[in-house]
Amino acid sequence: MSFVDTLRQWDEAVTYAERQDFQEALRIFLSIQEPNSKICFDIGCLHLLNQELDAAEKAFDCSIRKDEHLAVAFFQRGITFYRKKRYEESLGDFQQAFKALRGNQLIDYKALGLRCKLYACDVLHNMALAEAQLGKWEKAQENLVKALNYKTEAKLNIIDRALQSTLKQKLFKPVEFPSKELFKPNKHYVAELEKKDYLGKAKVVASVVPQDEFSGFAPLQPQVEDGPTRPKEPEVLRALEGEPHTVLFEFVPETSDELAVVPGNIVFVLQKGADNWASVIFNERRGLVPYNYLERLEISLASKQNEVRNKLLSFQKTTDNSYIVKVRFTFTFTVRVPPGSPYAILIEKISKKLNLPSTAITLSLTSEANERSVIDANTDMERVWSHVKDRHITLWCKTKEQTDGEPQTEIHLVALHSYESSNPEDLSFHEGDTITLLSRVNQDWLEGKCKGNTGIFPASFVEEVPVNGQ
Repeated sequence: MSFVDTLRQWDEAVTYAERQDFQEALRIFLSIQEPNSKICFDIGCLHLLNQELDAAEKAFDCSIRKDEHLAVAFFQRGITFYRKKRYEESLGDFQQAFKALRGNQLIDYKALGLRCKLYACDVLHNMALAEAQLGKWEKAQENLVKALNYKTEAKLNIIDRALQSTLKQKLFKPVEFPSKELFKPNKHYVAELEKKDYLGKAKVVASVVPQDEFSGFAPLQPQVEDGPTRPKEPEVLRALEGEPHTVLFEFVPETSDELAVVPGNIVFVLQKGADNWASVIFNERRGLVPYNYLERLEISLASKQNEVRNKLLSFQKTTDNSYIVKVRFTFTFTVRVPPGSPYAILIEKISKKLNLPSTAITLSLTSEANERSVIDANTDMERVWSHVKDRHITLWCKTKEQTDGEPQTEIHLVALHSYESSNPEDLSFHEGDTITLLSRVNQDWLEGKCKGNTGIFPASFVEEVPVNGQ
């Protein structure tokens, strides 16, 4: 059966139901060969109206099988089980209906063709009733108290009466969905079922041929050259103004206003209505999607900062050719100098950074300041700058206080846990490795050297050991 035939029969069946001719409506529904979840729901409602509980159960089974997120189908099957006195299964379906609401106060099915709303407080009310039928009165009271958080003014009296009944351990009536309300096919699709004559019957107005009955078209009219072009709607720019959400479930549109999405898609929510429908943008297209099919996507601020940082570094690389000198002192810092700078410029930059006179500073190419590695006014700076790689060079710095008297004792650390670097400047090591402390970056991070590699690492991953303990 084609989609057009299904649509035509669906519309015809709903029309009979509106006239209260439920038997004829059910007959037409049952003749549809491949009913969708909404049609199966309609069939179940009509069976439920006729007290045909077994047939209603099968129809709602079919509806749920075709759309496992249709909360109202779980609700109606829960009512069917309740009437069949299968209270455990009834409770299970009401719980599934509440889960499908995903914390929302209600779902308005108007946009899907059903002029009804499913309220969370009604679902909790019926859950409490099923619990009461099973003798779980305390659990029933808990569900009713929970229902107060989702109540509306119109529903308050119903919940209050149910609470009073549970306190006396008396049963109360279930809240039922109006079975006469059915899903209707999209009115725009139904309108297209009628044949339309867009051209009309051609008529001869004048002809040089007597009794001419030619009914062809007039010649094509000349087109306007360089006519105005339709501006492209800036939907992508508008999407950036929305909130990013991840799609949890597949949604198949039933109307031209809705948008097809599948799990994993990222959509931007422009507006969320009170009826639980969200106006979203996906792939430059705008449409409606049920908000309970979406989950808000939290974008990490750190990732944004890293992106900006990388862009800035990239910009600096293209606009600044300075050498970046990384200086290892009791702490680590950097200075920038022009390529091929003399010793005077380099030492001036470092002395300003340390706020010390240049005569109190000793620079070297290695951590051990010996005759070959020391850098001073007599050093060939071309040899120093030959160690530059990608405009970066590392130097070691000691002050007069550090070089006088007894040499400082190195501080050694042992790794309590393994640490894998997540950034290029981090230091990787394994549990039990020995690390030489170079500097304390702050109270949480240290800088050290391990197996010939240098970098920073969390202070909580290591502990200090005596030098003679190695």
